[in-house]
Amino acid sequence: MRLIVAAIGRLKAGPERDLAERYRDRVAKTGRAIGLRDIDVVEIRESRAQDVARRRLEESIALANLVPDGAVTIVLDERGANLDSASIGNNLRAWRDATRPAAVFIIGGPDGLAAELRERADLTLGFGAATWPHQLVRIMLLEQLYRATTILTGHPYHRA
Repeated sequence: MRLIVAAIGRLKAGPERDLAERYRDRVAKTGRAIGLRDIDVVEIRESRAQDVARRRLEESIALANLVPDGAVTIVLDERGANLDSASIGNNLRAWRDATRPAAVFIIGGPDGLAAELRERADLTLGFGAATWPHQLVRIMLLEQLYRATTILTGHPYHRA
């Protein structure tokens, strides 16, 4: 199974990009032991539409087009489920065991995601009620994916 992180916005060169890449690389290496083929991060440019609803729709369409047939779609949203790391790992295991080709984690832009995309998601995941900058959400997601893979491999990174 592939992991795909699809996000609106680009991380500029600097400490945020470096940290995100460090966790992406760790997920890729640790994930191989549990049948994860790869992890890709796909950045989509923010829409330039003047209208908020139009921007949200254009960005959501671009993100939806990245979801392969049969993939699990996970939308990150502040109204989503606040899962612990073990639950995230259990979901990865279940999706892998169900031979899903990919799990796509979708991070919207500043205006959020279209309701249609949120409604068709298999899971809506939140990192609390606070609003987080997309750069930090991406890093937190990649860290949680790394933590989940270490849980599944029995690596001591996760000490709960």
